[in-house]
Amino acid sequence: MQDHIAVSLIICYLTLSFGYSILEKMIQWQSSKNYYVAHFKNTFLKHHISQAIVFVIILEIICVSLSIIGLYRLFVSNESQTSLWGLAAMAITLIVLMTGQRIAQDYSGAMNITVYFILTVMGIYIL
Repeated sequence: MQDHIAVSLIICYLTLSFGYSILEKMIQWQSSKNYYVAHFKNTFLKHHISQAIVFVIILEIICVSLSIIGLYRLFVSNESQTSLWGLAAMAITLIVLMTGQRIAQDYSGAMNITVYFILTVMGIYIL
């Protein structure tokens, strides 16, 4: 169990971040949509904002689900494969989000996502 403390903390942190992101988008749908419409107004994504938000929510739900199941399996049966899949899904989701920031030419936003990506890759490496 002590072998997995560092990675468990990383997974908990990322799961909370992704989970809050899901809730924020769902509870504040209209304000989130308005923000992203303005953010992507000069891109080819400007007419697909609702679909893009739903796509990101689905990705985040997959990440959170895999991570919660992975943490449970990590502590109950010392099995790390599900946690690894959860972290891999998070890495892919972060690449999608970073790509969106680059499309919007929000380079500081892309840089902020990089911090989460590095943390995710560290978790994968530890496992």
